[in-house]
Amino acid sequence: MLHRRILESAAPATAAAGPATPSRRGFLLGAAGIGGALVVAAHLPGEAFAAGPAVPAVVGPPDPRPNLFVRIAPDNTVTVLIKHLDKGQGIATGLSTIVAEELDADWAQVRSDFAPADSKLYPNHFFGLQGTGGSTAVANSWDELRMAGAAARAMLVAAAAAQWKVPAGEITVAKGVVSHAKSGKSASFGQLAEAASKQPVPQKVALKDPSKYVLIGDGKLHRLDHVSKTDGTAVFAMDIRRPGQLTAVMARSPRFGGTVASVDDKAARAVPGVVDVVRTPVGVAVLAKNTWAAMKGRDALKITWDDSKAEKRGSAQILAEYRDLARKPGAKAARKGDVAAAFKGAAKVVEAEYTFPYLAHAPMEPLNCVVQLTKDGGAEFWAGSQFQGIEQPTVAAILGCKPEQVKINTVWAGGSFGRRATPNADYMAEAALVAQAYKAKGTPPIHLVWTREDDIKGGMYRPLFVHRVKAGLDKDGNIVAWDQTIVGQSFMAGTPFAAMMLKDGVDATAVEGAADMEYAVPNLAVDYQMGTSPVTTLWWRSVGHTHTAYAKEAFIDELALAAGKDPVEYRLAMLKDHPKLANVLKLAAEKAGWGTPLPAGKARGVAVHKSFNSYVAHVAEVSVKDGRIKVDRVVCAVDCGIAVNPDNIRAQMEGGAGWGIGHALRGQVTLTDGLVDQANFDTFEPLRYSDMPAVEVHIVPSQERPTGVGEPGVPTAAPAVANAVLKATGKPLRDLPFAKAGIV
Repeated sequence: MLHRRILESAAPATAAAGPATPSRRGFLLGAAGIGGALVVAAHLPGEAFAAGPAVPAVVGPPDPRPNLFVRIAPDNTVTVLIKHLDKGQGIATGLSTIVAEELDADWAQVRSDFAPADSKLYPNHFFGLQGTGGSTAVANSWDELRMAGAAARAMLVAAAAAQWKVPAGEITVAKGVVSHAKSGKSASFGQLAEAASKQPVPQKVALKDPSKYVLIGDGKLHRLDHVSKTDGTAVFAMDIRRPGQLTAVMARSPRFGGTVASVDDKAARAVPGVVDVVRTPVGVAVLAKNTWAAMKGRDALKITWDDSKAEKRGSAQILAEYRDLARKPGAKAARKGDVAAAFKGAAKVVEAEYTFPYLAHAPMEPLNCVVQLTKDGGAEFWAGSQFQGIEQPTVAAILGCKPEQVKINTVWAGGSFGRRATPNADYMAEAALVAQAYKAKGTPPIHLVWTREDDIKGGMYRPLFVHRVKAGLDKDGNIVAWDQTIVGQSFMAGTPFAAMMLKDGVDATAVEGAADMEYAVPNLAVDYQMGTSPVTTLWWRSVGHTHTAYAKEAFIDELALAAGKDPVEYRLAMLKDHPKLANVLKLAAEKAGWGTPLPAGKARGVAVHKSFNSYVAHVAEVSVKDGRIKVDRVVCAVDCGIAVNPDNIRAQMEGGAGWGIGHALRGQVTLTDGLVDQANFDTFEPLRYSDMPAVEVHIVPSQERPTGVGEPGVPTAAPAVANAVLKATGKPLRDLPFAKAGIV
């Protein structure tokens, strides 16, 4: 385990960055060995941009300042530089589509590449540093990339007008060809690239009216990575091979919070292929000529662990302690009205308790990266880097160099679900520590590899949570009071994000979706109790919404049942002030055939929720036979603003439904005496093909700026299934996973 205290001082408290000055020198003639390339981009302001309740009219720079995002080469290819990590969610395609649309490029000529690691030039405007997460990639890049594409187009037109001696207003651009109808002249982007690079940068650009979009909204655009990921040419960190490269695996404490007391490495050093064994502040690393030898060498280590500060409780004990905390007043996350008085006047009071286990991220490609120390005292990395703005300064602090001396080559990542975005840059920091420890013997490239077992047994989990919820109903079944206490660890505490995300004892990520609940409840109280443990936790796909949406939506169905009302109508009555939520709820219900008869043994359930500024509703159809359930069909409706890539949105909603349902069925990480019980996919069970339902996705047409889709498809999938089971059996599913109830 990488202890936060070791690297806390290495992470930046703020992401300070001065504004870069745009200039003609910002254009590069030559890229990737091809001469005469045009490089165009919108300049990003250096100051951090914090996401607030209202998104400003323009996110990022107010005007185009070309130098970062678009390369047009003489071979007529258009390469869009992607400042975010694409870990399978389609960011490279989505961001490239935005540029290509304003550029009027032919999609066949568009390529993508990952941008350099540089928080001054490539910050996420909602974070203030370079990083990917929170379903923000398209939302924070929308304006800057449209302006980048429009600026590039304007410069190509200006170059053509100058060469042909015709008015720029008479020139048209379509599918990568610049044309002048009156003279009959035309040229490709590649033919004009060098001349365009010498044109002045426009200070303002006219952006397309959405009614004229050709690529944005096209549901048939192929993903830019579909061929390379099919034929195996896409490069992941696990594929990196550098001359003289060694592989390292780390022996970490089997208990969270444990440290090395002593180590006997004689047997490990005798394993064929093992080159060295080094001790670091976070464990013992075995370096070898290949991964197998490194793993065998690690198996041969004889380590005595110091567990004096380690977690020795089991998850059942932690859960019991959390249940006790849930019955005590906590930090105030939300207050509205007079809850106590409302309960006194309620005609009926309903109470429930929901529990959620630790969950691993378990991406298909486990954590790994390649590091090589450089002659200037810095380092070069090859990694599926998700938080470059944290990783660069953290590694720099370890090596004693400047952040700009840490070069990160971002490559494709085989999944993350939040795991690669750590506030302490854990796995890259580990690699730096290993390289530093081995430095006296040389500076070969070192490939640090986590095994699947390393990941599941020692990863950073979605925290274990307990929700206690109580509601008061009036004589007509309307909710007049809502009291909720949420208990769980804060993964923000002790990180650079604490100052922004922890207020008055409340972790905003733990209560999101509950403290800001959209249902019209006149009297509301939400408390937060911060559980503590050495177990390392982290955001997980859709973060706090993974448990708050479930508790809220499952409880709403229990209340609808107690009130004798239809679950859809019950919700709609409380969403009069939230038309977008009401609209996706009605759309999903309509498309699912809500209210129409089902065969015996089948039932439908519904859930609706807002997360990451997107609105999603799910209707699940389940079969119950011999006391076991099968999810047959899921209908999803989503409002995420302008649909840049409809097919990708559908894919994310389908994947989100599978992710949410799969973990609700069987997913859990448990501890016994502080030791993790699960190790691989045989014990931490993922969704099986036999579990995956047919998923139908309906996208609400919109002209508003795009919002997130990577995570919002997760929160409502599981409660929709649970509510279908409640309808079919009359039994609520309050403890996840469902396997605890013996129904899967």
